[in-house]
Amino acid sequence: MVNFALSKFYKNKKILITGVTGFKGSWMALWLTMLGSKVYGIGFQPNKNKKLFYDLRLQKKINLKLFDIRNYNKLNNLIKKNKPEIIFHLAAQPLILESYKKPYETFDINIKGTLNILEITKKTSFVRSLVIVTSDKCYESNNSTKGFKEEDRLGGVDPYSASKSSMEIITRAYYKSFFEKKKNKIGISTGRAGNVIGGGDWSQNRIIPDSIKSIFNEKTVLIRNPNFNRPWQHVLEPIKGYLILAMKQFKKPDKYSGAWNFGTKSNSVTSVKKIVNLIIKFWGSGTMKTKNSKLYEQVNLQLNISKAQRILNWQPTYDIKKSVEFTVSWYKQILKYKKKSLETCLLQIKKYMHDSKIH
Repeated sequence: MVNFALSKFYKNKKILITGVTGFKGSWMALWLTMLGSKVYGIGFQPNKNKKLFYDLRLQKKINLKLFDIRNYNKLNNLIKKNKPEIIFHLAAQPLILESYKKPYETFDINIKGTLNILEITKKTSFVRSLVIVTSDKCYESNNSTKGFKEEDRLGGVDPYSASKSSMEIITRAYYKSFFEKKKNKIGISTGRAGNVIGGGDWSQNRIIPDSIKSIFNEKTVLIRNPNFNRPWQHVLEPIKGYLILAMKQFKKPDKYSGAWNFGTKSNSVTSVKKIVNLIIKFWGSGTMKTKNSKLYEQVNLQLNISKAQRILNWQPTYDIKKSVEFTVSWYKQILKYKKKSLETCLLQIKKYMHDSKIH
């Protein structure tokens, strides 16, 4: 496994994270502050999943502004004023079920937010690296378990997936039209990952938090699609990918710009039912039963990660069993042993960095 000197690169770098108050944004912001970065963040108010962000006291560690990513003028003014060198665009409507309830809003947030970031970045001279986070759902379903490659057809028949593939197409069009031949090179990439798990996710209709809440309250876990297979991964795995990618394309934008899959190793898709069984095992108690869902979701999802492995030297550190154990351990520390989220997250990031040979 390759040693990555992330601390040396990210120390004192000016970083902007959109969607910073969300689950993935909170973990990323905490990790970057540990690495010594000057972090600026944009969060949405109200945000139903902002509990982790405030539990980590990140509002005191970063420069936080709360506004809608669709507000071009506010976004433009913030970027021009703070002059970030690297932008991680995470702001989005992140839930498939929510996209069925609010399809227009899902398309509007995910597409317009991406358009605003690209258009503003196009006019700057100080942004050197931009990573736009999309999803493994951006691919047109072919019911294959071999794994989608970056050049496979984009699509999606549900609003969430279609909005993510739209983000991909828009980003590629902007890069090819405005960035690829620009004298002041800017690295621009999309990061495709999905089904992340980890401590601090309190969203509804997600298998880990729903299962943990049920088990903690001594209720039966209800699962809607027990046989659906997903490449579950701990949240720190794709974040590690984004950090490595942003660093490499900062230095060599021509070589590293493009689309990147960050998933699990091949043949590691695991059913929802097996995941819940692992949660029950690592928690030490719990029961489950299934209920059918009428809403469409892809049955099988697997990303081919050979490009990231070969070119970025990025590798998943934990297998699915270890990822679930690591996640359940977080919730156990918080709910059962009343530990602080900040202390628990810092320990887990340090452990993960050690296991990943990152310094």
